[in-house]
Amino acid sequence: MTTDQDLPMDAQSVTAIFAAKGTDITPNKDQGVIKVVKHPGLDGDRPMIGDRVTVHYTGRLLNGKKFDCSRDRQEPFCFNVGKGQILKAWDIGVLSMQRGELCMFLCKPEYAYGPAGNPDKIPPNSLVVFEMELLKFEGEMLTDDGGIIRRIKVKGDGYTNPNDGSSVDVHLEGSCGGRLFDCRDVSFIVGEGEDKGVPLGVDRAMDKMQKGECCVLYLKPKYGFGSEGKPEYKIGPDKDVVYEVTLKDFKKAKESWEMDLNEKLELAAEVKHKGNQYFKAGQYYQAVIQYQRIISWLEIECGTGVEQQKRIKDFVLTAHLNLALCFLRIKEFSQAVENCNKVIELDEINEKALYRRGEARLLRNEFSLANADFQQVLQINPLNRAARAQISICQSKIKEHHEQDKKTYANMFQKFAEQDAKIQTTKRKRDDSVKSSMNGEVSVRRRRRSHDCSS
Repeated sequence: MTTDQDLPMDAQSVTAIFAAKGTDITPNKDQGVIKVVKHPGLDGDRPMIGDRVTVHYTGRLLNGKKFDCSRDRQEPFCFNVGKGQILKAWDIGVLSMQRGELCMFLCKPEYAYGPAGNPDKIPPNSLVVFEMELLKFEGEMLTDDGGIIRRIKVKGDGYTNPNDGSSVDVHLEGSCGGRLFDCRDVSFIVGEGEDKGVPLGVDRAMDKMQKGECCVLYLKPKYGFGSEGKPEYKIGPDKDVVYEVTLKDFKKAKESWEMDLNEKLELAAEVKHKGNQYFKAGQYYQAVIQYQRIISWLEIECGTGVEQQKRIKDFVLTAHLNLALCFLRIKEFSQAVENCNKVIELDEINEKALYRRGEARLLRNEFSLANADFQQVLQINPLNRAARAQISICQSKIKEHHEQDKKTYANMFQKFAEQDAKIQTTKRKRDDSVKSSMNGEVSVRRRRRSHDCSS
């Protein structure tokens, strides 16, 4: 949908239309962005800060000259609104729109291209007009798997965020299916929210928030209460939940570069203990957070002296081994293999790393690679019964796989043979038909010649 052709082609007429029909939508009402609605959108929700929006737009100078148009490229434009990724006028304008709305914005230079303009397209200090259609919008994905979606209701202050280990004070309101089940102020350590009954998704969103921010988090079961649910809140297994979260205050933990090596080693012992507690309780995602903190602190440290170097290596190896075990439990087998590889780089005959890598590869149906890992385990420790049992499983799977391949190829060759036979049959029929036709024509010619001779 676009009707920008009915825009007057002179500056005086354009500004007159916006003065008569427009609304100042700038927060401080300085006439920086004037909006005229050409076609109303659907009633309901509007984009929130951080939402991923999709728009079509046309940009023109006041003389009507077009300088940019997504429709000419036949491709809509996507961006996260309110994040300063694009023109200030766009952030302000799109947040005022509804889905399907078509409108025009008259933008002052300070909300558009500024005193410099845009070389070859927009003169310095130019007012510009944008026609814009909001096609769709959706919350900001905070995780690659889409398990945490954020929509910001109130933008926070500043540019700093809590990190793992930070102390945070938040207000929470949790709901499921429209029913409020949790409403409270709570303080917790980022990475350890589980200790205060805070879902993993809320904990993981903390490092994306600023002080004073209020946002709505849409959590999939993995980041909410999982397959067990939360009986005390009357939430069943595998339920999506929604949390409105306000970050009231926080105190950042020291970053890695702010700590000396002795501090890191001391904290690593505490964090390892915390991770082990989570692991024993079956809270593997929370355990992963703790073990990854150790890696981030110590993986590139060298240390001074044999004893300190050994402590660093022991912490790093143990953290990677424990991460591999966690990822096996939560069925993220590629991550398990990756952490085992890190251990083997440091200690190529590490029995646990080879065994756990073999387990992950077996579960990824990489039977030959898994078998090789378990064989290496036996070379290191011939008494490892578990590895011997896994080798039997691998060999059985390899044999089964080969038998399946034989059947597949046999069926394939049978189909090819049948197809060739059909082609040959069709060809013979066609040849017989042609031969028969030719014989018939010869007979007719002979009869004609005989008839001509007798007459």
